[in-house]
Amino acid sequence: MSKAWKLWAAMGMLLATGAFAQTPGFKPEVGQAGKDVVWVPTSDVLVNKMLDMAKVTPADHLIDLGSGDGRTVIAAAKRGVRAQGIEYNPDMVKLSQDNAAKAGVSDKATFARADIFQSDFSQATVITMFLLPDLNLRLRPKLLDMKPGTRVVSNSFTMGDWEDDDTATANESGECSYWCIAHLWIVPAKVAGGWKLKIGDGAETDVSINQRYQMIDGTVHLPRITTSLREARLLGDRISFTIMDASANIQAFTGRVVGDRMEGTARSASGAEVRWTARR
Repeated sequence: MSKAWKLWAAMGMLLATGAFAQTPGFKPEVGQAGKDVVWVPTSDVLVNKMLDMAKVTPADHLIDLGSGDGRTVIAAAKRGVRAQGIEYNPDMVKLSQDNAAKAGVSDKATFARADIFQSDFSQATVITMFLLPDLNLRLRPKLLDMKPGTRVVSNSFTMGDWEDDDTATANESGECSYWCIAHLWIVPAKVAGGWKLKIGDGAETDVSINQRYQMIDGTVHLPRITTSLREARLLGDRISFTIMDASANIQAFTGRVVGDRMEGTARSASGAEVRWTARR
């Protein structure tokens, strides 16, 4: 069994003992018990890979769920990002605050002692985490209710049947020896159901959309034909699809979803453009 998998297996055993260190002169140890997982640090090279995948900017608000020694929050703060860590172990919270002070980013990097499952992180534009698969699944409904376009990045572990939008590894340089894979999800807008589509000055037509996370398909009822939405894609609040009418004319639609409305531009094969809108 590899070192990485031994560490993962140890997580469950250590949690079962109820061990939880709170001692003077605290120093974190790999494998120490926490509330839901044991602590295994994310390598610095993977931290930066995760931040790159999320394309963080100073306009973002990043929240790290189970922030450990604070390294992800601090790395984000060094990029000018307002970043917060949620961590259950008070010793780790204090260590993180000290590390942020030493790095000179206490104005950007903050830490709260809290249970991630009892916390409100809906204001974040980026979520980072290194949790076990069952914890990811417990968090998944809450993540899917976040604002469309929110980026979620996980060290190593996935979200069940919610497929990621991107995967990357961080072991090319040899600086990451285990837990070197990052997964990215973009929270999709909720578009399933019936819509009234209006193309240019034309009459409204009915559209029905099926959705499974960011995967969508559907049908549109045009004059003289009911046809499928083709090449339908959803990335956050951005939607695109093509429609072929009864005369085999194709229009490519791109736009954004804003609650119960969509709007954008449709382009014909000849290059002509027209505005389109859709409402619930």
